[in-house]
Amino acid sequence: MSSSNYYDVTTWPVGNPSQDVGEVINSMIADIKCRQTVADASNGGKPGAVIYIPPGDYRLRTQVVIDVSFLRIQGSGHGFTSSSIRFNVPEEEWPDLHELWPGGSRILVDLPLEVDEDESKGAAFYVERNGSPRLSSVEFSDFCIDGLHFKPDGSGMHPENTYVNGKTGIYVASSNDSFRVTGMGFVYLENALTIYHADALSVHDNFIAECGSCIELRGWGQASKISDNLIGAGFRGHSIYAENHGGLLITANNVFPRGASSVRLDGVTRSSVTNNRLHSFYPGMLILGGGSSENLVATNHFLRDHEPWTPFLGIDNGLDDLNGLLCVSGTNNSVIGNHFSQIIDSQSIQPAGATPVIIRLRAGAGNFVSNNHVVAMDVHPKSGDSCFSAQVDALLTTEASVRLSVTSVLVDPESSGNTILDSGSDTQVVADRAANAFRPTPTVGF
Repeated sequence: MSSSNYYDVTTWPVGNPSQDVGEVINSMIADIKCRQTVADASNGGKPGAVIYIPPGDYRLRTQVVIDVSFLRIQGSGHGFTSSSIRFNVPEEEWPDLHELWPGGSRILVDLPLEVDEDESKGAAFYVERNGSPRLSSVEFSDFCIDGLHFKPDGSGMHPENTYVNGKTGIYVASSNDSFRVTGMGFVYLENALTIYHADALSVHDNFIAECGSCIELRGWGQASKISDNLIGAGFRGHSIYAENHGGLLITANNVFPRGASSVRLDGVTRSSVTNNRLHSFYPGMLILGGGSSENLVATNHFLRDHEPWTPFLGIDNGLDDLNGLLCVSGTNNSVIGNHFSQIIDSQSIQPAGATPVIIRLRAGAGNFVSNNHVVAMDVHPKSGDSCFSAQVDALLTTEASVRLSVTSVLVDPESSGNTILDSGSDTQVVADRAANAFRPTPTVGF
């Protein structure tokens, strides 16, 4: 048995890591628990361990179950590359591609899944321990978790574009403290990262894309952060989702389009969404719902434009343009200093003939909306078969024949006592002036 707290999956005597790295890692965790049995020995006793995954491909046929604290599972490269681009390249062109699969230290999730099985069963890494204290300081760093393939969903869509396969990268089921997910790559998973009851969680500097949902913080939690990630969910799910959290920091993330929402918060209080670049092909980019209150939404860049890539044309998230890019159902939130770019074809607006809404206050009271800038242009978008060039061309095109008329702020009757300052001209803000304070943005010539 090992006398060290450093393990390498390629040198461990139990199992074959290339055929089932899950069996190997579970054996290592069993060894840690066998050796570290004393809770207090010389003011220590259970230091935990590091499990190293060298660069290479490692199939996972057995779910890894983590029930020890102070465990770090690390590799030597997140290995992300776009599987979606490859699967939408004609198969006869595959021999000319430099590589076909993600790389680095790569886990290939190949779990045997039954139909309608509990979602936790599809997790490559399942983390749970009951009792006190909570699991602490479990870390995942610098390796790739690849779900390999999506499956048909009955829609007739190309199976590799459905975002459905029942697989999850990391599933944390029990209360936890000071977990870290850093430098990871997640690709082609129905759910990349699902964490319940997080306290002081750090999800930082990861590449999480082409997954049904990317980051979901469920149950409740506090004092966590989601920062400096490159993120992009599929049209069925959320890029960032949190419920019943307090003190959550979401900052400096670059959120790619195609997710049903960029950020969705339900029952989240006293938290911050700041300095993010959010890009979406649909309305409902940032949703503060479920009574989310006393949150700061500041200095974010919102871009709403059209899907330019041929395989996903005609897909939407079911919301029309009256929902707003930012939608608030809560009280005493501050929406300050954000930039909104609404670059769409007026002929595509739903419902037809409607004036698109940028910020919508649906319910609650006492929200403060100030110094937000809206650019709205009517464009005639182009599409293409190349994901990269079509997307870049769309991002860099700023010419438009006419400006697009928008409602910069819409306040529903169910929301009152709000303050709206310098976030739209007199005609661009629709609100009961007797129930809300309003100061229009000055317009040229007045």
